[in-house]
Amino acid sequence: MKCPYCDFMESKVIDTRPTDEGQAIRRRRECIKCSRRFTTYEKIEEIPIIVVKRDGTRETYDRNKLLNGIIKSCEKRPVSIEEIERLVDDIERTLANSLEKEVTSIEMGEMVMNKLKDLDEVAYVRFASVYRQFKDVNSFMIELKKLLEENEDRL
Repeated sequence: MKCPYCDFMESKVIDTRPTDEGQAIRRRRECIKCSRRFTTYEKIEEIPIIVVKRDGTRETYDRNKLLNGIIKSCEKRPVSIEEIERLVDDIERTLANSLEKEVTSIEMGEMVMNKLKDLDEVAYVRFASVYRQFKDVNSFMIELKKLLEENEDRL
């Protein structure tokens, strides 16, 4: 690590501590040449995920956009913000583990619906109604019937 004071290329690590809930490591260093101390941070380099929209446009994944959409579908439901954040964390973990740099909005919407179905069925139906863009009551009823059949199969 290059010293910020004298530009010498060697330093020794004096202290190492985790920061940001284990997401980064703080290292206290001392320059071999001038003996001055400085701090460096080391963290995992995250590859940005690109979301491919239905119309083919691409945009950088935005956690807040996903979080707000789910919060909206869970409004006035007995779902805590911690549960919603865990759901978003699970989706992000799935995306990161897939090693894909791009995900379609359709794939992401399906992930959300699968998770919401287990969390709260009303929130699931609300999200599905916006996500699937139901054209009429019949298409909405078809989705509700699928949900009811799945519930019967579970019992």
